[in-house]
Amino acid sequence: MLKKDLLELCLLHLMSREDQYGYELLRQLHAAFPDTQESAIYAILRGLCRENYTERYHGGTGSGGPARKYYRLTEAGQNRLATLLEEWRSLRKALSALGIQ
Repeated sequence: MLKKDLLELCLLHLMSREDQYGYELLRQLHAAFPDTQESAIYAILRGLCRENYTERYHGGTGSGGPARKYYRLTEAGQNRLATLLEEWRSLRKALSALGIQ
C-alpha cells in the first residue's frame, strides 16, 4: 500500500464519520502527514469525486467568505473504504510476520 493509498484511506475514513469541508480534511491529514503537499491531498479529493467515491456540495460560508465545499462518502466510497481497510490490515499482518512493528 503506497502513501497515496494511505492518504485515500484516511480521507475516506474521515468522511465516513461525517461530511467535511476540504480545508478541514486537509488540516487533519497535514497534522498526521506534515510532509504531504496540499496539492496532493486536493488531487486525491478530486480523484475520489471523479471515481464517484465521494460527492461534493456547497455548504455554509466560512469566515464570511465563499460557500465551503463539503465532501461526503457515497455507497461506492464505503465499498472502497472497506477494500482499502482490508489491504491495510493485510499489509500490517505481513509486516508483523516479518517482525516489523
